[in-house]
Amino acid sequence: MDFIAQGIEFFRQGGIVMYFLLAASIFVVFIGIERAFYFARADAGRAFAHEFMLHIANGRFSEAVQLTETKRGSIADILYSAISKNSKNSRKMSSYMEIQSGIALSKLRNRMYYLSVTVTMAPLLGLLGTISGMISTFSVFNIEAGEPSAITGGVGEALIATAMGLCVAIIALSVHAYFSQRIENIVTDMEMCFSAAENSRIELARAAGVKGVIETSLHAGEAAEGDEA
Repeated sequence: MDFIAQGIEFFRQGGIVMYFLLAASIFVVFIGIERAFYFARADAGRAFAHEFMLHIANGRFSEAVQLTETKRGSIADILYSAISKNSKNSRKMSSYMEIQSGIALSKLRNRMYYLSVTVTMAPLLGLLGTISGMISTFSVFNIEAGEPSAITGGVGEALIATAMGLCVAIIALSVHAYFSQRIENIVTDMEMCFSAAENSRIELARAAGVKGVIETSLHAGEAAEGDEA
């Protein structure tokens, strides 16, 4: 109970800015938990990309298609739809994966902006609280001239807001860095898997039972258009 009472007193001494910093810290925790649950559903992990690439490299196209069907995650869903529904034409498949990957990445980056703002704003709020406290402290010191304890105690209280602001910023920065790195990993896995799927489009389409596959690559089609021009 003494610890709780000390914490409440510590919070009160930081001034009104502490309430804004408390709200910011709760907001950061909420975003972290929400993003963790979303990434758990949307990110199949690096193991999926490695396994998919391994199947393609070894010519196990049926296993690759089955893997995209059974695994969860944005990459697996996009690959399965691209292979089973959009693989008749190379250009259509490429466009589909590009559009869907943009949508998926947009959802993954959702709310990350707020973490960036919190990282910048929390220390500034703490500094504002400290400056406000220092102004009050010097006002008291003028009244109580000759009492050094009046200013030293006030400075200590004023710095509480800065310390709180830095703590909130550190937490927000850690959460932002963690999810940013996961997004970078997903982007890398997307590029590798989509490139492999495009290069093996015909084989994957046949393995998925797609009928009427056009056996010309995207590059061949572009070259033909260039010759006609």
